[in-house]
Amino acid sequence: MGSNRFNTEYLPLAPLLYRIAFHILEDEAEAEDAVQETFLRLWEMRERLDTVESAKAYSIRILKNECLDRLRRAKKSVKEPQCTTRETAVPADELMDAKRRLEKVLGAIKSLPDSQRQVLLLRTVDGLSYEEISRRMGMSQLSLRVLLARARKNLSGRKF
Repeated sequence: MGSNRFNTEYLPLAPLLYRIAFHILEDEAEAEDAVQETFLRLWEMRERLDTVESAKAYSIRILKNECLDRLRRAKKSVKEPQCTTRETAVPADELMDAKRRLEKVLGAIKSLPDSQRQVLLLRTVDGLSYEEISRRMGMSQLSLRVLLARARKNLSGRKF
């Protein structure tokens, strides 16, 4: 495949690929990097792209794999901080305040309607995508987003 054909078939997909990457990664810079990496991979395999039936579908597949790799790498690189020195130890009164705030937050979450609480926990605690939550709960993604927005609004008005 020549550069002219690559430029006409693959490069116009950039805005679509960015939206998909942003939806998966939820970070602008990471989404841009994932799209750039996708185009780099496509360019490196340009000689084999003549056999591809759908440039759009093939590009999206490569992008999704790149995004999933990035999420896995990010998950592996996150480590729990270790408290090894006295200087990093939290004073007892701050620890008690934090514990009280946590109890208030948990109480507020428990007071939410079941559907709002369930959506909020699946999204924030379990880190599931809207698509996965939608499948699990058997509702549309639009309804899911409305429930999540309501749950967050209910919690935002409270003082912790």
